[in-house]
Amino acid sequence: MTAAATVALVGNPNVGKSTLFNAATGARQWVGNWPGTTVEVSEGPWKLAAGRTIRLLDLPGTHSLLPAAPDEAVTRDALLAAGPDRPDLVVAVVDAANLTRSLYLLSQILETGLPTVVAMTMTDVAAGRGTPVAADRLAKALGVPVVSLVARGGTGVPALAAAVDATLTEARVPIAPHLGDDVESAITTLKPQLPEHYPARWLALALLAGDTPPEVPADLAATARTILTEATDEPPACDDDGEILIAERRYGWAHDVRAAVVAPVAARVTRSDRVDRIVTHRWLGVPLFLAVMWLVFELTTTVAKPLQDAFGGLITGPVADAASDLLTALHAPRPLIGLVRDGFINGVGQVLSFVPLMLIMFVLLALLEDSGYMARAAFVADRLMRTIGLPGRAVLPLIVGFGCNVPAIAGTRVLANPRHRLLTALLIPFTSCNARLVVYVLLAGVFFGSQAGTVVFAMYLVSILLVVGIGYLLRNIMFRDMADEPLVLDLPPYRRPSLRVLGTHTWQKMRGFLTTASGIIVATVTGVWLLASIPVGGGTFGEVPAEHSALGAVSSAVSPAFAPAGFDDWHAGAALVSGFVAKEAVVATISQSYSLDDPGHGPADAPLSDSLRETFRQSSSGHTTPAVLAFMMFLLAYTPCMTTLAVLRNTIGMRMTLLSVAMQLSVAWLLAVAVFQLGRVFW
Repeated sequence: MTAAATVALVGNPNVGKSTLFNAATGARQWVGNWPGTTVEVSEGPWKLAAGRTIRLLDLPGTHSLLPAAPDEAVTRDALLAAGPDRPDLVVAVVDAANLTRSLYLLSQILETGLPTVVAMTMTDVAAGRGTPVAADRLAKALGVPVVSLVARGGTGVPALAAAVDATLTEARVPIAPHLGDDVESAITTLKPQLPEHYPARWLALALLAGDTPPEVPADLAATARTILTEATDEPPACDDDGEILIAERRYGWAHDVRAAVVAPVAARVTRSDRVDRIVTHRWLGVPLFLAVMWLVFELTTTVAKPLQDAFGGLITGPVADAASDLLTALHAPRPLIGLVRDGFINGVGQVLSFVPLMLIMFVLLALLEDSGYMARAAFVADRLMRTIGLPGRAVLPLIVGFGCNVPAIAGTRVLANPRHRLLTALLIPFTSCNARLVVYVLLAGVFFGSQAGTVVFAMYLVSILLVVGIGYLLRNIMFRDMADEPLVLDLPPYRRPSLRVLGTHTWQKMRGFLTTASGIIVATVTGVWLLASIPVGGGTFGEVPAEHSALGAVSSAVSPAFAPAGFDDWHAGAALVSGFVAKEAVVATISQSYSLDDPGHGPADAPLSDSLRETFRQSSSGHTTPAVLAFMMFLLAYTPCMTTLAVLRNTIGMRMTLLSVAMQLSVAWLLAVAVFQLGRVFW
């Protein structure tokens, strides 16, 4: 059987490449409006005409095949790989609204000699700006097939599939741009001296531009410089001049192509431009971003609270009672009844009660993302980060960290400088992930009532301040010699959000939350129940008060460390211990620890909210509010989860991971103590 052909999607960041991949393969790859969204190569089957199926690769977005970052190097290496690993065809995704920039990258793709089909996106945006691009005219100018499409709606994907199928059959080598007689002469002179494992024309131009790819002898760079000096009328005065010369010729070709297919129009201010004057304003941008996020949390807590209470009451009330009655009727042993009722139903049910909240949150965030606002938020955040010396591009994985720390740490590979990657990886655990949000909402709803949304928003604001403050300290202690790196960010036009895209984004995140949380919570609930069933100092398995069990003993041994923070209680200690494994388990452990208390001897018979209030009142000697805030602060700053630690170890090594954990625990404890000790003065 003949192996399926391989087709690679290549394009600038934010041109709709990953959206096209999803439309073609039916995949559910996450799509974002900033560079670095695609960090690894995604792969899926694409059915073309006549039943032919090919292997489609979605490569990381790049501005050039002369990479400036590791993710861009992935794209270069994939296109230039020798042997069977090399793609059979490239689908170059170009942005009709930013045609010149896309054509610059296309010029390098054509130089690889790979059969190429151009997929032109953002045609509606270009037409709205008065600069429509005709696909047939562009195809004539380039000498390769061009297909217009709207990736978000899937329009044009069948036509693209037909063009890819036909081009694969023809296997026609595209014509590379002519870059001037002097450069072409230099290429011809240099070619006989080049190794064979790279396309000759592309490698010659890379060397003439001053870039030496891997496995290429370093002395060829000096040879190329000499050849370019002899070929050009104005010899380069420094090493960078070769790069500038080649870039100017490529952009000159791109401008010529654009001029041939787009009628010149007077520049005009678009709606996006007018909105951006406010949204990305130097002084208004940050306050506006904070106001938007406050509104998100306020709407989330206000709308979700009644649904959450009703759902939680149903599970921990009638459902738990029915399960207990059924097991009793079946003469199940008491330990099994306790595991099902007090463990799985109360623990898992408490977390499931947050499904409405997470659903509303994900819908609102997807709305901001699909409208184009989140790209502006990244731009505004970049300004804030660079004022304290952090690398500009590091803002991208940091923003991802507010969803989940694990992909955020993996996303640090978009940073070219290893020290940038290290600093960013050390800061990401201080970004407040979605798993912490569930705990914030539980405690804020119990203790702060109508102000819950504002309190949750304040936790995220503290998270940002921690990232900035700790980043500033680390920069001046460990990273003094680190150079800044500017952020290159494409701001998409504002769009009316698509219901299909909103639904897809929301379902992806909701499914990820439930999939991750379900396994972790079931394992944690089982472990907590087993520890709570093991008597310490006498008693019967499964019938011992939780405070006098192995769980109580471990938690009581930990809790005195939190006495200065106002929550020296074994319930709080048990929750934080389970939270070290995963923050999704904190709420389940809180609920379970109270349900396992000995009936009549503790707060188990009271509602969870009343039990929590009584616990914090007693542990703080009446200073309940600062104690709760201190607990939330500790939860914010201490180690996110074991999965994050595993990714950290793979990214920055064991020694730096241990340093990171020590820093997180120290910051969390000091912050919690400071909040309580200062807060008790006022409350």
